[in-house]
Amino acid sequence: MTTTGPESQPPTLHRAIGPKLLLFIVIGDMLGTGIYALTGDVAGEVGGAAWLAFGFAFLVAMLTATSYLELVGKFPHAAGAALYVKHAFNLRLLTFLVGFAVLCSGLTSVGAASRTFAGYFQELAAVPLALLVPLFIVALAFLNFRGIAESVKANVAMTAVELSGLMIVIVVGALALAQGIGDAGQAFDFNEGAEPFALIVSGAGLAFFAIVGFEDSVNLVEETENPARDFRRAFFVGITITGIIYMLVAFFTTALVPIDVLRDSNQDLLEVVRIGAPAFPLILFALIAMVAVSNTSLINLMMTSRLLYGLARERAVPALLGRIHAGRRTPWVAIVVTTVIALLLASYSGVRTLGGTTALLLLCVFAIVNVTVLVLRSHTVAHAHYRAPTIFPVLGALSCAWLASPWSGRDPAQYRIAGVLLLVGLALYALTWIIGRGR
Repeated sequence: MTTTGPESQPPTLHRAIGPKLLLFIVIGDMLGTGIYALTGDVAGEVGGAAWLAFGFAFLVAMLTATSYLELVGKFPHAAGAALYVKHAFNLRLLTFLVGFAVLCSGLTSVGAASRTFAGYFQELAAVPLALLVPLFIVALAFLNFRGIAESVKANVAMTAVELSGLMIVIVVGALALAQGIGDAGQAFDFNEGAEPFALIVSGAGLAFFAIVGFEDSVNLVEETENPARDFRRAFFVGITITGIIYMLVAFFTTALVPIDVLRDSNQDLLEVVRIGAPAFPLILFALIAMVAVSNTSLINLMMTSRLLYGLARERAVPALLGRIHAGRRTPWVAIVVTTVIALLLASYSGVRTLGGTTALLLLCVFAIVNVTVLVLRSHTVAHAHYRAPTIFPVLGALSCAWLASPWSGRDPAQYRIAGVLLLVGLALYALTWIIGRGR
């Protein structure tokens, strides 16, 4: 007998995320490693006016956010860029490359974060980077393997810690300037030898690493009470709040700390506290920074291993990568592979190059997403949803493509790393295709 009552319907995710919690999640996804790691590097690229580079990156992110808003409203399913690209182009290889690029961005982010963690750890004890960096990544891999059921409360607590560190920098910077420490004029200086706008664009290509994260929240659409209403508010308000915080942090950092010091430091924001509030316990701030970096890194490592597992289940990469540990119920092969790649990346290059590569990969994905929303305009749905003004995805696609291009002043090493990672993905894809044909 076939039943047609409610009990015959498949279970759905619990819609437990309201507007305030979604806003906090969006902010929490964006806060983390980037601002703690690359403020000094952006300042070294631009000069004291590094805060303008963060502002430009914020505007580009906001343009792309409108495309994500339209797509998540049109396709309210727990997926992301790969799903949208599949709907728009129906090209299996392109869909795979978009998903694999997101995966690779997570691994380069973990590599950058491990070196950032090690830099702040030096305030506690002088441990060689060659030892501390792999220990950090292996510890994250162990937690990933054990299986982590993160509650919303834990996520909120971590976000609160991350935010507290940035508010300390802002308050210390404001009080220090009021007391005559530092020079606000330094925050309006540009490096000599290039046009200011060119420097801002170059810096924005690196600062974008700190702005990303909002796009991950679209995976919570099936658990949001009212997606059509709540995502619009959460995106626009959350990205604006984060952008303002980042610009203030960058402003006070360059107003207090000499650019030469920032270029060579692995403790960018700690230098602000060291100069602006010598009596503040620096070990406490270092611990806050380490919590922020660890939280972001763990989320990224979990995301990459699950993405690789998902690609294996979709038969886009060898099935071996989709094996699950019988006891822990975690994708252990995918965890091992992603951990090894993260270790290789962290040993190969530094924070600036790995952070820039993360931004490069995501800028490419965002450029495609902005084009995708225009292609899917002919795909109508019955329910109401947000529609971005056409000029926004057009400007978003152009600005993302420009920031990802060599004309933005991007380091060639970032293209080499991104290219090698994508070639590895293509090799896995081809191997799976060959194995499939041989059966």
